[in-house]
Amino acid sequence: MTTRATRGPRRRTFVALAVILSVLAAFVVRLVDIQVVSANEHVSQSLTKLGEGDIIAGQRGTIVDSSGTPLASSVLVYDAQLSPQVIMLLEEDDPALPWAEASEKIAAITGQTGDEVRALVDGALAENPDSQYVELKRGLDTEQYIALRDLGIGSYLSMPSRETRVYPNGAVAGNILGFLDSSGTAQAGVEKLTDECLAPVDGEESYRVGKDGVVIPGSERTVQAVDGGSTQLTLNSDLNWYLQQMIAEEAQAQGAKGGTVTVVEVGTGKIRAAAEWPAFDPNDLAASTPSTRASQIFYRDFEPGSTFKAVTAAAVMEAAGATPLSTVTASSRETFPNGAVVNDAFTHPAYNYTLAGGLIDSSNVALSKFGTMVSPEVRYDYLERFGVGETTLGFPSEVGGILHPVSEWDSQSLYTTTFGQYFTVTAAQLAGAYQAIANGGEKIDLSLVESCTSADGTVTTPADPDREQIVTEQTAADLTEMLENVAVQGGNAERIQVPGYRVTSKTGTAQVSDGNGGYKAGVYYTSMVGFAPADDPQYVVVVTLDEPTKVVSSAATAPAFQKAMTQVMKTYRVMPSSVPMDELLPKFG
Repeated sequence: MTTRATRGPRRRTFVALAVILSVLAAFVVRLVDIQVVSANEHVSQSLTKLGEGDIIAGQRGTIVDSSGTPLASSVLVYDAQLSPQVIMLLEEDDPALPWAEASEKIAAITGQTGDEVRALVDGALAENPDSQYVELKRGLDTEQYIALRDLGIGSYLSMPSRETRVYPNGAVAGNILGFLDSSGTAQAGVEKLTDECLAPVDGEESYRVGKDGVVIPGSERTVQAVDGGSTQLTLNSDLNWYLQQMIAEEAQAQGAKGGTVTVVEVGTGKIRAAAEWPAFDPNDLAASTPSTRASQIFYRDFEPGSTFKAVTAAAVMEAAGATPLSTVTASSRETFPNGAVVNDAFTHPAYNYTLAGGLIDSSNVALSKFGTMVSPEVRYDYLERFGVGETTLGFPSEVGGILHPVSEWDSQSLYTTTFGQYFTVTAAQLAGAYQAIANGGEKIDLSLVESCTSADGTVTTPADPDREQIVTEQTAADLTEMLENVAVQGGNAERIQVPGYRVTSKTGTAQVSDGNGGYKAGVYYTSMVGFAPADDPQYVVVVTLDEPTKVVSSAATAPAFQKAMTQVMKTYRVMPSSVPMDELLPKFG
C-alpha cells in the first residue's frame, strides 16, 4: 500500500527524470541537425582561411648560364614606411631617440639625407595632420633592414617584405633573359619561354573557427609552397659580355642604330652567345622602350642579301648538277628576257664567272643566271630547307621571316630571290642556315635551354632538337670550300683574318624598307656570317649592323666579325687549323 508520504517524492523523481530526458532529447535533435542534417553548411561557415595575406608564396627559380653563373634570381627586399603621426606624438614625450637624431641615422642607412627624410614626414603632415603613412624607401636589402630594425624605432617604422627579381649581370644577355611585370608575371624572353620551370606553386594555411572566432584545436591545415625550378641556358655569359661590349663599340664607331652578334655551336645547334646593342637591363625597366627590350636577334627580320647566295649555289649543285667550276657569262648590268634588270655592286665587263667566282665577287647577275638553272619551285624548296619562313626555337615574339609563295614571284623577284631579296630572315635563322652547311649538310634546330632543375633536384632536359640532312655532305663540303675562298679572295680578306685559323665568310647588304613599299636611299642593314675552323667547323658567327653610316656596305661588319670569331676561338680553346687550305678556286672559267 502506497501512502501519501511515499507518493510525493516518487512523483517528483518522475517529473525530474522527464525533464532531464526532454533536455537530452533536445540536445540529441540539435546534435543530429548540426552533425548530419546541416553538416555541410556549418563546416563551410567554420572553415576560414587566414586571409589573402596567408598565402604561402613560393620563390621563383633562378636562371643560370652554361657554367651555372646566375643571370636572374629572386631576392627578398623591404619597403620602409613611416607613421608621421606617431613620430609627432612620441616627440611630445621626450623619446630616448629624438626625431632629429633618428632621421639622420635612418638617412645614413637608406642612402638619403636627414633633410630628405624629415621633408617626407613634414610633407605628409602638411597634407594630413593625422597621417599614418609615408613611404620612406623601397627595395631595401637585408643588411639595411637589420640596421634600421636595430634603431629600436618600430613604433613608427614598418618594413614589409616582398620578393623581387634581380639580374646580377645587369644588361648581359638582358634582351634574351626578358623580364617580369609588377605582379611577377613573365612578359618576355627566357622568363616567359621557361616560365613553366621557373614559376613557383604557392601554398596556403587554413583552420576552423567557432562562431566566437576561436580556432578549433587540431583544425589547422598547411599546404607548403613549392619553389620554382632553375633554368640552365646554353649561353656563355662571359663570352656574351665581351661580345656585347665589342658590338656596342663597333656599332657606335660605324654610326649604326644597333648591332648584334650570334654564336652557334656547329655540332649541337646550341646558342652560345646572343649579344645586342642597344642593350636592355632588366633591373631598370623604366629606362627601356618596347623596341629596346625586344631581342633583335629573334624579332628583327631583314632581307639577307648575298649571305643567301650560298643557298642558291646549293640548289643548283644538287638539282642541276652544277659544280664550283661551272660557268656563266655575266656583265655588271643585264636585262633578262622577261624584262627584269639586275645590277652588280661594281662595274665590270662580261666575265665568264665560275660558281665559286660568282660567290667570291658576290655577283648578282651571275647568281641570277645560275639560279635559273633550276625552277623557282626548287629554289623555294631549298629556301624552306634552310629555315626561311619558320621560327628557330619558339622564342617569345620571335618572327619566322617572310617567304612569298612562288605564285607571287614577279619578273623581278624571279631573279632577286637568287641573291637574298624578296624574302626575309632573322639573325637566328641566318645562323641556323650556316650551321647546316658547317655541319656537313645536317641542320640541327637551334636551342637555348640546357635543362630545368626542379626544387627537389629533379633534372629535366628538353627533347632532342630535330635533325635533318638538308643537303648532301659533298654539297656542304663544296659550299665550305667556296665560302673559304670568299674569305681569302673576297674584298674583306685582310680585315677578317683570324691568325692560326681557316675561316669562311659571306657578307650581306640588305636594303631597308621605307614603310611605303619602297626602300630608303643609301641605307642598309648589313651582315656577315661565317664559321671556323674551315677544316673542322666548330662555331658559326653572325654579325649584323642596323643602318651603319660611316661605311654603309657590308664591309662595316668586318672588324666586328674578326673580333667576334677570334674571341670565340679563344674562349673555347679551339685547336688551330692543322690542314692547309686547298689550292684557290678560280673565279673565271
